[in-house]
Amino acid sequence: MKYYAIIVAGGSGNRMQTETPKQFLILKNLPVLMHTIKAFAQSDTQPKILLVLNKDQQGYWRRLCDEFNFRIPHEVIDGGTERFYSVKNAVDCINDDSFVAIHDAVRPLVSKELIDNCFKRAEAFGNVIAAVQSSDSVRMLRNEKSSALRRDEIYLVQTPQTFSLKILKAAYQQDFASHFTDDASVVEALNEEINILEGERNNIKITYPIDLELAELLLRS
Repeated sequence: MKYYAIIVAGGSGNRMQTETPKQFLILKNLPVLMHTIKAFAQSDTQPKILLVLNKDQQGYWRRLCDEFNFRIPHEVIDGGTERFYSVKNAVDCINDDSFVAIHDAVRPLVSKELIDNCFKRAEAFGNVIAAVQSSDSVRMLRNEKSSALRRDEIYLVQTPQTFSLKILKAAYQQDFASHFTDDASVVEALNEEINILEGERNNIKITYPIDLELAELLLRS
C-alpha cells in the first residue's frame, strides 16, 4: 500500500498581523512549514509529500529551502482559490491505490505517532480524522438565542484527516459548496460516516500571534 501526505499551505498572514504568510514565519529557527514537512518525513509510514502552495509563493518557498538547506523531498502543487480546489489539485495528481493524509501546513507540532495512527486507522475503516474532545463548556447561538451543548459530545477537529484515495477521488468530483470547511465535510457529503481518532492537545494551529509563542514554548519543552 502506498501513502501520500497533502500539506495545504494556502493561508495568508492576515490574522497574524504580519505581511508574511503564517506558514513561512520562523519557529525555533525554521519556517513553520518546514517543521510540518519534517514531521511527515520522520513518520514510520514515510508518505510521499505533496505541498500545495499558491503560485505566487512558490519562488519564495524555493529561496527559503536554499537559505535553510532544506532537502526533504516533496512535490509542489499549485494552490486554488479555495482550500477545496487546492486539495482537489493534489488529489488529481495521485493515481496509485493509496491512503492520503491531508494536513494543515500551520500545524507544525503534529507527532509522527499521530500521523502513523491516522494511516493505520484509515486503512482499517476507510477514513479517520484527528479531533480532541472539548474541555470547555460550549453554547450554540441561533436566532439571537443561546443554548448549552453537551461538551462530551463536542469534538474540535484537527488534521491529519486521512482517507482512501478512492473516497477522496469521488468526494472531490463534487461541486464546491460553502459548507465544505474541511476534507471531512467534503467526504461526508457523499453520505460517508466519518471516524474520529483522539488527536493531540499540542497539535495546535498557528492562526494568531499567541499561537506562535505557544508553539515555541511547546517545542522547548
